[in-house]
Amino acid sequence: MKASLLLALVCTAVLVAGARADTPGEPETLVRKVQEYAQKATAMAKTAFSVVQESDAAQQARQWLADNADLAKQRLVWLKEQLLAFWKLMPAA
Repeated sequence: MKASLLLALVCTAVLVAGARADTPGEPETLVRKVQEYAQKATAMAKTAFSVVQESDAAQQARQWLADNADLAKQRLVWLKEQLLAFWKLMPAA
C-alpha cells in the first residue's frame, strides 16, 4: 500500500510539474520540479505513516496482538500435550 500511494503521488507530481513548467523546451526545469514534488510527497507520506503508526489505536492493536500471540502459543502447547497423551493411549497397529 505504501508503494502504490507513493507511486500515485509521484505520478501526480509529474503531471503537475509538466503543467507548471515555464517553457516546455526546458527538461531540466521539469526534472527539478518533479524531484521537488517527489521529495515533498515522500515527506508527506512518511509523516502520515508515522502518525498512524504512533497513534493510540495502532499501539493498542500491537499490544492486543502481542498479548494474544502469547495466549495462542500457550494453547498450542496445551494442544500438543493433549495430542501426545492421546497418541500414547492409542494401541499400536
